[in-house]
Amino acid sequence: MRALLRLAILGVICGPVCSGAAVIEEVIEVSVSASTAQGQTLSQSIPVTIWRDDTRDNAPFLVLNHGRPATSAGVAGMGRQRYSANSRYFVAKGFVVLIPTRLGYGPAGGGTDVEYAGPCQNRVYARVFRTAAEQTLAVLRLAKTLPYVDTNRGILVGQSVGGAVTLALASLNVEGVAAAVNFSGGAGGNPDTSPERPCRPDLIENTFSDYARTAKVPTLWLYSENDRYWGALLPRKWFDAFVAGGGRGTFVQLPAFKADGHPSFTANAGAWKPAFEEFLKSAGF
Repeated sequence: MRALLRLAILGVICGPVCSGAAVIEEVIEVSVSASTAQGQTLSQSIPVTIWRDDTRDNAPFLVLNHGRPATSAGVAGMGRQRYSANSRYFVAKGFVVLIPTRLGYGPAGGGTDVEYAGPCQNRVYARVFRTAAEQTLAVLRLAKTLPYVDTNRGILVGQSVGGAVTLALASLNVEGVAAAVNFSGGAGGNPDTSPERPCRPDLIENTFSDYARTAKVPTLWLYSENDRYWGALLPRKWFDAFVAGGGRGTFVQLPAFKADGHPSFTANAGAWKPAFEEFLKSAGF
């Protein structure tokens, strides 16, 4: 897999003291190849949004994986993933943030829903998570070519399906990855048609248990008590299976947020930042 040329510097945002430092958002294209759950191989470029402080010459990386809308129309209509407020916060903590918009979503669609996991009662979650993880590995290989990234040290972060992808990556023990953070991770949920009852949660439990057998890095799990995708009980079961399988983890129950706590990563950051920052310290950041 190869990285294509940088496309553009989209914006420069002055920091709080405006002392010459700036947060830069830029987009690069990365050529990836991934196998779908249906056995197809899709190769094309995907956009990767990068946020960084232009005064830091060699900052640790933070790769952020996005979630998945509950409908096919939502998947096709997704824009390039930016997580602007979260990314600026992570940059302030000292990271270079890399956000791939994965194959099958919006501008990286290519006409194929690469992460379709099959009918509700016959899901192939592990295959889908691995497909997404392969693309993240390509992004990390790209990061090795960027002079402002310290690829010897960094963390993985994911939200919703991206949280499950992050656990899949943790099981691969990627060089330089010191920790992994799972925000509301899971798959197969729909808060409108089947609130708190995702497709085949037992398969997710088994998959996370399998990841624990090889995962060596510490993990942080953050779930809201009123998450309408998974409910309050399933995330704890998934976490317990991970720990029972040998994984290292800390589970944090976030408070309820409005009618649905699933988007707490972006909508209720004040609830998780203390636990996240404590976790960063314990991981050596």
